[in-house]
Amino acid sequence: MSVQQLNSQSCQTLADWLCYIEQSHPIDKIELGLDRVRQVAARGDLAQLPGTVVLIAGTNGKGTTARTLEHLLLAQGFTVGVYSSPHLLQFNERLRLNGTDVVDADWLTAFQLVEQLRLDVPLSYFEFTTLVAFAILRAQQPDYCLIEVGLGGRLDATNIVDPTISVITTIDLDHQDWLGPDRESIGREKAGVFRSTKVAISGELTPPASLSQVATTLGAVLKQVGTDFHYHVSAEQWYWQGQQQQFADLPIPQVPVQNVATSLAVLEQLGQLPSEPVLKHCLSTLTLPGRMQQLQQNPTILLDVAHNPQSAAYLATQLQLLQPRYRQIIALVGMLKDKDVRQALQPLTSCVTQWHLVSLPGNRGASSTQLQQALASVDQASASNATEHDSVAQAYQTIVSALQPTDLLVIFGSFVTVSAVLALQ
Repeated sequence: MSVQQLNSQSCQTLADWLCYIEQSHPIDKIELGLDRVRQVAARGDLAQLPGTVVLIAGTNGKGTTARTLEHLLLAQGFTVGVYSSPHLLQFNERLRLNGTDVVDADWLTAFQLVEQLRLDVPLSYFEFTTLVAFAILRAQQPDYCLIEVGLGGRLDATNIVDPTISVITTIDLDHQDWLGPDRESIGREKAGVFRSTKVAISGELTPPASLSQVATTLGAVLKQVGTDFHYHVSAEQWYWQGQQQQFADLPIPQVPVQNVATSLAVLEQLGQLPSEPVLKHCLSTLTLPGRMQQLQQNPTILLDVAHNPQSAAYLATQLQLLQPRYRQIIALVGMLKDKDVRQALQPLTSCVTQWHLVSLPGNRGASSTQLQQALASVDQASASNATEHDSVAQAYQTIVSALQPTDLLVIFGSFVTVSAVLALQ
C-alpha cells in the first residue's frame, strides 16, 4: 500500500507535519552543519531565545541535567522551557513549558511559521523541529530556556543560539562516525557549545584535554568538577561543594548524582541556587521517564534508555546494588547497530542471569542475532542463557508471563526499546 505524499498545504494535524518533514528528510538521516538552519532562523530571528539560555551537551546525562535544572528553577518561581530529544511516546514531549508538554495547537502554529520562513532551503527532521521549538519558546518568553543538544555540539542545530552558560555533562564513545574515534575528538566536538567570555560547566569526571584546549582557544571560562565544584556520595546521603556555597546531608535522588552536582554548579554560576529545604524536597521527588523508571513491583520491572558503554556501566552499578533483593535479574535488550553493542552489553554480564535479545525495526535496528554475537564475544556463559526475539512486544509478553514476584526485569538498550514497552502499558 502506497504512503500518501503530503505537502505543507495539506498538513492539518501535528502527525501530518511530522510525516511531511520525514518524507522530505527521514528522521534517521543525520546531516550535521549550521548553514541551512542559520539561514532559516535568521529570517525569523529564531535563534534569539528569551531569558537565560542554558545549552546542554554531553554523551549521557543531558536529559537528567535539564530535568534537574527545570525542577529547581520551577520550585523558585521561574518560568522554564525545556527542549530535548528524542521522545519516548509522543512528539510533544520534546518541548516542555513549566513542566507540561506543549499542546498540538502551539506546535501547528510554529510548524506553519517555519515552513513559511524556509522557502526553498532543505532542512533535516531535527533542524526543522528545532526551529519549530525555538519559535514556540520565542512566543512563550519563559525566564529560562534549557536546550539539550541533539548530537555532538559544534555542528548541532541547537548550537545556533547564544547561550548564557554552556554545559558538558559527560564524554564517552558514541556516534564515532560523526564525532570522531576517541574521547579527545568527541570532547572537541561537544566543546563547540562553549562561547567566548562565557562560563562553561563540565561534569565529566575524567575530562579529555580537548575540553580545556577548546575553552582556551575560544576564551571561555571553564569550570570543572573536581576543581571548581565537588561532590561526595555515601551510603545514605551526599554533599556538594561549590565555589561559595555547600550543601550537606542531601537525599540520594533516583537519577545520577553526578548530573545533579553539575546542575548545582550551573545554578551557582547563574546566582540561582535554591534554599536547602527546596533542594532537598526537589531531590526526593526527582525522576525522569526512561531513566531507572519503575513500572511495577512484585515482580519489579525497570526501564532505562542506557545505550552506550558509559550509560550501561552506570546501569550495571545500580543493578549490582539492587541484586541482593532479587532471585534473579532478567534483561530485555534491543539496540541500534550503530552503537558499540559489545561494550554496552559487557558491564551487565556480571549481574544479569537471563538475557532476552530483541530485533529492532528500521535500517538502524540491530538484529537479535547481532546482539547474540556481541554478547558471546564478551561472555560466552551469558550468551548461553540468551533467547532471541523478533520484537519488543513479543519478548515482553513472553517474559512477563513467566516472572516470579522476586524477579527483577530490566529493559534497556535504546529509546526505541523503552518506548515500545511503554506503549504496551
